[in-house]
Amino acid sequence: MIAVVQRVSAASVTVNGKIVGKIGPGLLALIGVAQGDGQEDVDYIVRKLANLRVFERDGKMTDSVRDIGGSLLVVSQFTLLGDVRRGNRPDFMRAAPPDEAKKLLDDCVAALRGLGLPVETGVFGAHMEVSSMGDGPVTILLDSKRAF
Repeated sequence: MIAVVQRVSAASVTVNGKIVGKIGPGLLALIGVAQGDGQEDVDYIVRKLANLRVFERDGKMTDSVRDIGGSLLVVSQFTLLGDVRRGNRPDFMRAAPPDEAKKLLDDCVAALRGLGLPVETGVFGAHMEVSSMGDGPVTILLDSKRAF
């Protein structure tokens, strides 16, 4: 499971001209589910999103989204699994099938909400327009299969 996480002042996702998810200060998480991902991967991503200390206090990144009372906007993004090592057209063979990916993404959202975090989402499988006002900018890459 891969997540590109941005610290934002605000973010929203629109489907067919209608805003379906909107947050103020918090984290925008674009999440891609890979073949073979399971509960361990969900647990890793949830733990990191809930506790990632990327919000500043006294000039240092010391606070998590929980600490600031922020929100999360979680958006499915299978294109994060695109492989362009051979050629220029992405190969998405590493991405989980849609039904598996949706279940694991739903599990992530449920677990984050279970921690008491406000979570908004996009619409799985829809064409979405994601808008964000980055704060920093601060962007972190999470990968449940390897450390950077």
